[in-house]
Amino acid sequence: MKNKFLSNILLTFIWVAITGNFTFSNFLFGFLLSFFILRMVTSGASHRAKYFRIAPKVVAFIFFFLYELVKANIEVAIEVMTPKFRMTPGIVKFPLDAETDLEISFLANLISLTPGTLSMDVSDDRKVLYVHSMYIKDRESFIAGIKNGFEKRLLEILR
Repeated sequence: MKNKFLSNILLTFIWVAITGNFTFSNFLFGFLLSFFILRMVTSGASHRAKYFRIAPKVVAFIFFFLYELVKANIEVAIEVMTPKFRMTPGIVKFPLDAETDLEISFLANLISLTPGTLSMDVSDDRKVLYVHSMYIKDRESFIAGIKNGFEKRLLEILR
């Protein structure tokens, strides 16, 4: 997988050097072009296909995280700027599908990076993550939001 990514980056830099246009849009176009070229060249090799399955998921995950980050920032900024107290803070016991230390660490950090939420602790058996949130209107919908958002997408990439 590393070799495909490095080949993709190398072909992208070759594209940018040949065209002589060092803009972000040209770099992005070169990356996508080299991605599709590599995919066509290695289409018959099943063991090489992992990069081509994971790369689009990583890009989609980055956009999903940025969306959640902006949404949470706006929600917290509105809370700070308005005199009305609309917070419903609480601590939720979040059941984990993530099993490895890497998966749990990534999930806990993603939750903590989003304003208004904080990962507090992991149970000793690594089955539960305790999360503090400024906005818990419904415990089940809060859990489902993280489970179907961050955790699901993260596990698709890491497994």
